[in-house]
Amino acid sequence: MTDKNIQFPQLFLRLALSVTMLSAVADRFGFWGKDSAWGNWENFENYTQKLTFFLPESLSVFSAYTATFFEILFPLMLLAGWKTRIAACGAGFLLLVFALSMTIALGCKAPLDYSVWVGSAAAFLLAVQPKYLFSIDQLTNKL
Repeated sequence: MTDKNIQFPQLFLRLALSVTMLSAVADRFGFWGKDSAWGNWENFENYTQKLTFFLPESLSVFSAYTATFFEILFPLMLLAGWKTRIAACGAGFLLLVFALSMTIALGCKAPLDYSVWVGSAAAFLLAVQPKYLFSIDQLTNKL
């Protein structure tokens, strides 16, 4: 496959992963309104506690903050195309943890409905690309 054949799909994948992850963050900060998945931080913390039922409450809250930090960091890195392979691997593992947690805590339907498995697989596919076009990585010739 030539570079020309992967330019648009690769850029589209980077944008789709980034926007999807940032949308989830926007939801927990209330930007999508009350009729969204969480609508506010408190609801997101409660949801996180369901997914991390095996952790003490303080660690569950910490995991909510940690997940949010990485759900902001990795998409911004992907949007810029900076350290793209690291960001894609990070996003893939983060989404894999979400998918596994959702499956264990809520059953298999929730991660399927929210395409978390697909997002994880897509991030891992992005991580193995030979180079990243339209990126800071391309400009600096670093992967």
